[in-house]
Amino acid sequence: MNSPADVEEPEQRRLTKPGRKTRDRIIEAAAELMFHHGVGGTSIPDIQAAAGVSASQIYHYFGDKRGLVLAVVNFQTDTKLDQQRPLLDKLDSIDALRAWCDTAADRQDAMGCVGGCEIGSLASELAERDPSARTDLSASFDRWELPIRSGLARMQTRGELSERADAAALATALMAAIQGGMLLSQVRRSSTPYRHAVSAVIDHIESYVVP
Repeated sequence: MNSPADVEEPEQRRLTKPGRKTRDRIIEAAAELMFHHGVGGTSIPDIQAAAGVSASQIYHYFGDKRGLVLAVVNFQTDTKLDQQRPLLDKLDSIDALRAWCDTAADRQDAMGCVGGCEIGSLASELAERDPSARTDLSASFDRWELPIRSGLARMQTRGELSERADAAALATALMAAIQGGMLLSQVRRSSTPYRHAVSAVIDHIESYVVP
């Protein structure tokens, strides 16, 4: 089955350069508003004003608000993963895992721990309301977990991580710690909960390192 990105790609290829720029501007404006005010708290007129477009342009490119929300999910996923590279592509040591998570914690501190995770915030609001969005968000988390699983698998291939370690389960545990830690950090306005949560999981992963 094609993903939403696969379905949209041919249509995007037909867009003129100005059309693509307009579409991207709408998505970026919607993503910013939805991050700060939630999907439910963001209206089409809000997006029109922020992007400097008409309602007809939004409906032309996305069909309806739901179509725009799905585009925002994909945009936020791409943006989140791009922000974390090249660290995200080199998670094949305990030091690399710690450095990656520390960088995210430092970013939270720089933002005053306001807003939480862009993808997690969308998930908490949409998972029970929109099955298509939930499916896309599940795929987003899969994309985020994949570099962790791949890094741990490389460590096993090199004989640095015990074969007893379940790379997929450990990657999911770390993702859960990241999401839960970010939520607590958002509520408490401190990166300490996030740092404690991810450190505990990485310590557990380190227990599988071959001496």
